[in-house]
Amino acid sequence: MIVESRIFGLGVFFFVPVSVIYGFLTNWSEWVGILGILLVGGLAGMIGAYLGFTGKRVGMRPEDRNDAEIHEGAGEQGHFSPWSWWPLVLGLACAAGFLGLAVGVWILYIGGLLAVVALVGWVYEYSRGDHAH
Repeated sequence: MIVESRIFGLGVFFFVPVSVIYGFLTNWSEWVGILGILLVGGLAGMIGAYLGFTGKRVGMRPEDRNDAEIHEGAGEQGHFSPWSWWPLVLGLACAAGFLGLAVGVWILYIGGLLAVVALVGWVYEYSRGDHAH
């Protein structure tokens, strides 16, 4: 994860000066673009820091070494929920939230409540045993 953390970490040193340059080019009158570019730089920094901390905790992967063989990366890559319906429910909740922004605020509250239910269901899906719904 060394390469990934460096790529995202260098994004901070790219996006922050770009936002300042963008501010000068627009005479500091277009604040949405300036703030958006600054937020992208902050997000790149957070992702780079997370990948850096995770890389120190996990150690070297085969992708990080120059002398690694292909077979070293074989095997289980993580735990996934292939039969989970909660991502679909969360997607519907997000769609309801965006619909609420466009049509009526009352729909936004329904989407927010559905999103909380979907997140709790997705997080605690395996806490009662494998594939218990």
